[in-house]
Order: sequence, then C-alpha cells, then structure tokens
Amino acid sequence: MISSTETPVKCYHCGDDCPDESILSEDKHFCCQGCRTVYEILEENNLCTYYDLNQNAGVSLKSGDHKGKFDYLDQAEIVTQLLDYQSDTVSKITLYIPAVHCSSCVWLLENFHKIKKGVVSSRLNFLKKELSLSFDNRQVSLKEIAGLLTTLGYEPQISLQSREKSTVKNNVQRNLILRIGVVGFCTGNIMLMSFPEYFHLDLQNKVDSTYQGFFLYFNFILALPVFFYGASDYFKSAWISIREYFKNTDSVFSVDIPIALGITALFGRSVYETFANHSAGYYDSLAGLVFFLLTGRWIQQVTYNYLSFERNYKSYFPLAVKTLRDQKEQFINVSQLEKGDIILIHHQELIPADAILSSGKGLIDYSFVSGETDPQSRRPGDLIYAGGRQKGGQLQLVVQKPVSQSYLTQLWNNQAFKEEKVMPTTELANAFSKYFTVITLLIATITGIYWYINNPEVMLNSVTAVLMVACPCALTLSMPFTMGTTMGIFGRNKFYVKNQGVIQLLNEIDGIVFDKTGTLTRNNSEKIIFKGKPLTENEKNLVAHLCSASAHPLSQMIARDLGQQEKLTTDYFKETEGQGIEGRIDGHLIRLGKRGFIEVPDLDPLVRHTHSYLSIDGMLCGCFVAEPVFRPHWQKVIKKLSRSFKLFLLSGDNDAEKDKLQPCFDQHAVRFHQTPQDKLDFIRQKQEENMHILMIGDGLNDAGALRQSHVGIAISEDVKVFTPACDAILDASVFDRLNDFLGFSKTAINIVKASFILSLVYNFIGIGWAVSGQLSPVMAAIFMPLSSISVVLFATGLTHLFAWLKGFYRIPASDANLRSL
Repeated sequence: MISSTETPVKCYHCGDDCPDESILSEDKHFCCQGCRTVYEILEENNLCTYYDLNQNAGVSLKSGDHKGKFDYLDQAEIVTQLLDYQSDTVSKITLYIPAVHCSSCVWLLENFHKIKKGVVSSRLNFLKKELSLSFDNRQVSLKEIAGLLTTLGYEPQISLQSREKSTVKNNVQRNLILRIGVVGFCTGNIMLMSFPEYFHLDLQNKVDSTYQGFFLYFNFILALPVFFYGASDYFKSAWISIREYFKNTDSVFSVDIPIALGITALFGRSVYETFANHSAGYYDSLAGLVFFLLTGRWIQQVTYNYLSFERNYKSYFPLAVKTLRDQKEQFINVSQLEKGDIILIHHQELIPADAILSSGKGLIDYSFVSGETDPQSRRPGDLIYAGGRQKGGQLQLVVQKPVSQSYLTQLWNNQAFKEEKVMPTTELANAFSKYFTVITLLIATITGIYWYINNPEVMLNSVTAVLMVACPCALTLSMPFTMGTTMGIFGRNKFYVKNQGVIQLLNEIDGIVFDKTGTLTRNNSEKIIFKGKPLTENEKNLVAHLCSASAHPLSQMIARDLGQQEKLTTDYFKETEGQGIEGRIDGHLIRLGKRGFIEVPDLDPLVRHTHSYLSIDGMLCGCFVAEPVFRPHWQKVIKKLSRSFKLFLLSGDNDAEKDKLQPCFDQHAVRFHQTPQDKLDFIRQKQEENMHILMIGDGLNDAGALRQSHVGIAISEDVKVFTPACDAILDASVFDRLNDFLGFSKTAINIVKASFILSLVYNFIGIGWAVSGQLSPVMAAIFMPLSSISVVLFATGLTHLFAWLKGFYRIPASDANLRSL
C-alpha cells in the first residue's frame, strides 16, 4: 500500500491516483484493469500517439463494467431504427459520445478504423460530440462497436430519443446563412468593381472608359440579389407590421420599417444615379449595410450547438428493455411496451414504465425523479414508478401503463411544455419602435415640402439623405452584438445560455426558486458520519468487511469510507430486505441496520438522515449517518442573492436539513416533500402574483418547474451529460458565481441602452444635417455604415471592458478544454 505521506502514483492512462502499484504494463502504472486494457489495445495497434498529444488523456474506467449492457443491439429491428443508412454490406450511424474532451479524443476516434476490423471510416464532430461511423455489417456488428468504444472510455449514449431523428431541417438558420453568403459575395465584388471610383481615376481612353461603364452596370446587377433577396425579410416584416397596425392587431410599428425605408432609399437613389447620371451610386454602402444587418441577425440566433437545452424524459430512458414473452427473453423498444408485458430489470438499470413488482427485491433510487435521496425498498406486489433505478439484483415486473402514459411522462403533457416562452425586447426598444418610424416619415415629409417650396433642386437629395441617415441600423445591431458578446463571456465562464433572449429575461427576475438535492448539495455525494463511541481499527475493519458484501448503497458508502485493511474470515452473512445486514466475522457478530433490526432503543431520536445502527457482539456502538454534502460557499451565495431577490426552496426530499436551510430563507419560503407538479404549481402561483421567477434545479423532477418559470437554469456536474429541458446550463463548479452572472445580465442591458442613446445622438446629428440640405447622398451613404460600425464597436468594447473589471477573464488554466470549444 502507498503511504499517505508519499506522493501517489498517477495512472498513465487517465491521471487518477493509483491505489497501489500492482497494476503494471511495460513499467507504466494504472489505477484499474480497465485503464491497462485500453493502453494494451492502443499499444497493439500502434496508436500510443494518443498519449503524446495530451498527457493522461484517457477517461477513468474504474466502474467500466458494461457486460450485457448492449445486448439489445443484437435485435435487428432496434439497430435499424438507429442507423442513418443500411445496405447489404455497409451501415452508417451517428453516435453521441459525451466523454470527448480533447485533441487526443479526436485523434483516437478518427483512427478507430485501425482498431476494429470492419470499421470503414470514422469522423468526429467535436463541438456536437457526434461520431459518424461507416462499417461493414458482415464483419462487425453495432453491438461490438459500442462495446469497444465503451472499453476505450467513450461509451455512446443511446437513449429512447436517439431513434427519433429529426426530419425537419432548421430552414430559418440555413436560409439566413445562405443569404449572408450571397450578400457577402456581392458585397466583396461590388467593392472590387468600385476601386476606380474610390481613387477618382480619370479614365480618358475609350477602352478604360468602356471597362468603367461595365463595372458601373455590373455593380447594379450584383446589387439586385442584395436588395431583392438579402433584404427581403426586412421588407416582409415592414409590410406585415403596417398591415397589422391598420388592422388594429398591433399598436407598435416594427423597427424594420425605417430599416426597409433606408435600404429602399439607398437602392432607389443608386439606380437613379446609374441610369440618369451614369455615376457609381451607393451600391457598396447598400451591400455592406445589408451584410452587416444579416450578420447581426445570425449572431442573435447563435447558441451552443454541443449542448442540448430541449431534453425530455426520452433522453433519460433506455432505448430497449429485456422482456419475457412466451418464456423467451428478448429485447424490444420501450415505446412498444404494453400493459401486461413482463420486463426484466438488472442492477443499475432504469425502470421505463409504471409496473408492479412480481419477483425480486427492489431497492429503487428515485433521486433524479423525485429528489428523494434515500433508496426505497419494494416487495412483490408493490407499484414501482417509471424513472427509478434498481440498486440491487434482478427484478421481474409487470407493466401497468405504456411509457407515454406513465406517472413521470404525464408531466410533459402539462400546458407549460406546449407553449413556447416569449423572449422580450427592452422597454426602450419598444418605445423606439413605436415613435421612431412615424417621426422619421414626418421629418422626411416636412423636409420635402420645405425644399419643394424654397428650392426644388435640393428636395430629392434632402429627402433621400434623411431616409438614409434615419435608418436605425446602429440601434438594431447594438442588441445582438452586445448579447452575443455576453453569451461568449458567460460560456467561457461555464454558464451556457440558450439564446440572447434569456439574458434579457434574467434582467427582469425578482424571485429565485432553488431545488435542494443536486442544486444546493452535490449530486450523488454524501459524507458518512459515525455517531457514538469511537471505533477501534479492528472494529472498523470488521464493519467494512461486512458492508463490502452488501449491494445496498449505504453499505457501499460505509465500506468505502472505512476502507478495508486486511482479509478476514466470514462464517456467515445474511441480508434482511429493508431491515439490515448481519454476519459473523472472525468470531464477532456484527449487525448493521434499522433500530428494530438491531433490537436496541433509539440512540438519537433527532436523526432524520439516512442512517444505520451498529452493534458488535450484542453491544450498541452507535449509528452511521449519511449526510448530503453542500456546495462550497452556498450560504454566501444565498446571502448575496437575498439582497436583490426573494428566495424560495422547493425540495422533493425529506426535511432532514430543515434546521440548516431555514435560517437562510424567509419563514414560509422552504418546502419539503414537493412533487414535480407541486413545484410547477408553486411557480405558476407566484407568476400570478406578478413575480418573475428564476428556477434552478438539476433533475427530471424539476423539468416542469424549469419550463414554467420565466428562466430555468439546470445545474450540472458535467454539462455534456443529461440535463432537463432548460433555458441555461450552469456548471456546478461555478455555482458560487451565480450572483455575478445575474448582475452582469443587468450590466449588458444597460450597455444596450447606452448604445441606443449613442445611436440616437448619431441620428439627431445626421438628420439635422440632412434636413439643412447640406448633406449629400454620398456623405449620407458613408455616414450610415460608419455610425453602425462605431455603435457596434462601442457596445462590444464596453461589454468586454466591464467583463474584465468584474473578473470574467480570470479563467483557471484547467479550463483550457472548454475555451477551445
């Protein structure tokens, strides 16, 4: 054994501490047999460059037993549902690999065909964690591929949702990118063709003059797709806004109306200059403006493609389950389960439908579904709800309801999941849209009338200049660029928001609802405390030996906490379901379990956590208590937030932590034993009281509340694995910065407002200049993009400056992998 004073040996594969130095291969140490197996596979296939790219790049495989896990992939019907393409010889599939995290992972997975015979090619989308494989189905099966990937530490995540391949493309995003491409092409070529005009070249000879005329009309041709295709959405939006306004269905003119007027004025005046005066016009300004506007719109739609914000129960449920039909075991898709089907569930497997236990001893973990941390004992005849995970031996259950009608999935039938959240605009933007269009048209009309009476020759130039300068492009761009920059800053600090509208919604929050289990406490992390007389080293060894023989989660935690120092002789061992365990070890009778099982009076009537009493040779020694581990600085976080927000706590767990939590919240703001529906109803009630609620949770039991709230944040120990549907994902390691993120959301909105004011200053100056008749259309065409660029630089620069001042650029070196994304 390694002494506690010595520096622990690191595993050559994954970098974890090695418990001893017994697992060796070529003088390299490994923490477990799984890590050594991966190394030997890579060594055999000459792929050890994997370790040269990143030291200790592998994934720990201490709990890597996947025997039988992919047996359902022997069923041809199930495999067919997963494949992207299939022929007699070649099959193609896309697998989601959550464990991908560095360049070594990319290199290994893209060389996967060198490891497994029959794999033709493999390509990895690093951002989306998706591995696209082509393989010869005559030489290798999907089951073998999934098994080998899991052995290597890259287990594919195959769930019920994996088979539901979306047939509807994101046409809006695709069309927008296509528009940007077309307009960008036209913009570059228009500027290239405009070089003679930029340098005021005086082309006297006939040949050069001919080329100049060609460039002039060629620019007009290039401007046509910019105007009629690139800017068409602005014209459609403007027309719809006008139509709805006169139908009395909308009282606010769209901000796209003055944009459409400005674009039309630019194009119309350019066409006039081209064909009437045979001069260049302002096609370069027009194309650049439209390109800039489309880029801003694209930035507004940017989100984190490698994260999923729309997961439901299908992402959590397995794809297939083993059934017993006609006395034969076979796998079927869980969506095909019917009432009366007999299903077989093994250790650590999830129960996909409401069912009655017919045989076996159930020890069901509902922590991710209800928030209850204690596993529930179930006997034959008991009803077991979908979503629980078996922590013991094999169970045989009789399905009572199809998956789509189970207790858990009924939550997704709530109205909250059928309605899309409305993303807001700021009040200033609404006021701007309401008045700016009318004021612009009024100024242009008055300017035209004035100059028509006093100097008709100036009228056209003045009206055109007013419409060009008054285009609110700078204002409409400040919002997406500021919010896009804020999204990037949040992402680098491990807070991932779904879209820019979420940041605006965060600015309106006045109440925050917390879940407890997995939110304020660490997920699947409890500390063992022994209450009673101190145990000797020999007694600790006896208890650890007894607990290591049990599959109960508490027994396993106690065994890990105590550690086993030496081998002991077990005369007999017995586990009584729902009561406790006992055994005679080295001549000592050890009993561990409930008070009645130990047959002693209650040691501490106030113990409300998961606990087990211990007796040795009939003498009570005390009890082991499993207490949840709270996140670092959680009380400091709550205290800071309480200064600006009204706080609530809704937990599906028992009230064992009430004494610790209650002082941090108002008297009636803490509730325990809350069902998923209770949480959703509570938030709806607060919304009816005109509160804007932020919900922070982590499990399926929080999904309804996350959806109903104005903003739902899912907190996760690993953002790449399952999180319920939400508006944002917060990495658990930065939970203590929650107040900083909420505060910076307000800062971002204030920056947008400052940009609005700057944009209005530009418009006042420009419009005043244009009305005077001294601003030529050429200067107006230059002034408009310059004002847009300056406002965008102001907004993004100010956002970065405040982010630096608030410490958002102080990122630990260990986060380099996330930065690379």
